[in-house]
Amino acid sequence: MPRHNPAQNSPEFRYALRQIYARAGSMAAYRKRGSTWRAEVAKGGIRESKTFDTKAEAVTWATQLEAEIDAGRRRSYSKVQKTLADAFDEYLEKVSPGKGKHEWNKTRLEFFREELEFVGALIRKVRPEDISAWRDKRLKIVKASTVNRDLNLLSAVFQSAQEEWKWIHANPVREVKRPEDPPPRRRRVSDEEARVMARALGLTDEGDVATIQQYTAIAFLIAIETGMRQGEIVGLIWSNVHLANRYVHLPKTKNGDARDVPLSTRAVALFERLPKVAGEARCFPVSQGSVDALWRKVRAKVVKERPEFADLNFHDSRHEATTRLARRLNVLALARMIGHRNIQSLMIYYDETAAELAARLD
Repeated sequence: MPRHNPAQNSPEFRYALRQIYARAGSMAAYRKRGSTWRAEVAKGGIRESKTFDTKAEAVTWATQLEAEIDAGRRRSYSKVQKTLADAFDEYLEKVSPGKGKHEWNKTRLEFFREELEFVGALIRKVRPEDISAWRDKRLKIVKASTVNRDLNLLSAVFQSAQEEWKWIHANPVREVKRPEDPPPRRRRVSDEEARVMARALGLTDEGDVATIQQYTAIAFLIAIETGMRQGEIVGLIWSNVHLANRYVHLPKTKNGDARDVPLSTRAVALFERLPKVAGEARCFPVSQGSVDALWRKVRAKVVKERPEFADLNFHDSRHEATTRLARRLNVLALARMIGHRNIQSLMIYYDETAAELAARLD
């Protein structure tokens, strides 16, 4: 690696560099915006801009871009007449189906079609400023974490347009400052809360499971035992449930990977309570939307007598399961069971308290 030369930061060096750029016929313009510098290049039918922390970085980037244009390594996309809406269509057809969040992507992109004022604009003309304005508007309505998830999806669409379809030179979302996510949620589920919710959903210790409410209760209890997500549980089919060997197979998960989830004795017993309906391949013959809606409806009734249940979400079962399983599995086994590729993601769901850790020290 070449050593950094302090002389390159001197006023004399920067002046000489500017003279070289001027003699080379530079078409770049530089603007100071607050504490950052924005470089804009317009040359050979190509218009591109980017923001940097220092002017020196902006000049370096613009000079390199102009050199690529002069060498013919960059072409003009001025004839590409594709809109952002076209990019949504292309992404849903060619990219999203291979993702674990395909259904979510469809829902969110449909929302973007209604929400984004620039959805009908040519994709090459969508500016970071447009996206920033939309970000600020959304932050007045929803949490920063929601905005960041939406920005991730938008960025994926623009990145595909740049790298795969060659519709644009750069991804404008990468120049948009992300809002700071709130601290990770730390809500757990106590045994008492699990019992109360199961009862409220109509599940008793014995008897058939027949109603959507009862299926919802079983799904919640399985989630606490296994750490599986709501959609993973509701989407299970009997051919992927291997109770004799105490595991279920998930052919496709949120991150796109398949995984096998081991089952505790309690989890096996819960699956054994589910009836096998003739001609029905699903373990839970209900939709995820129905499960989610029923959970919220029943929780609202419970809250009237137990206000502390107001912030209890179905997904909190994943926090509880991860924390409980951490006492019995090593970190690699736990990551495999929960379905996380790195320990940092796993730590989001590990919420053991200091008091609980202290009790394990003796």
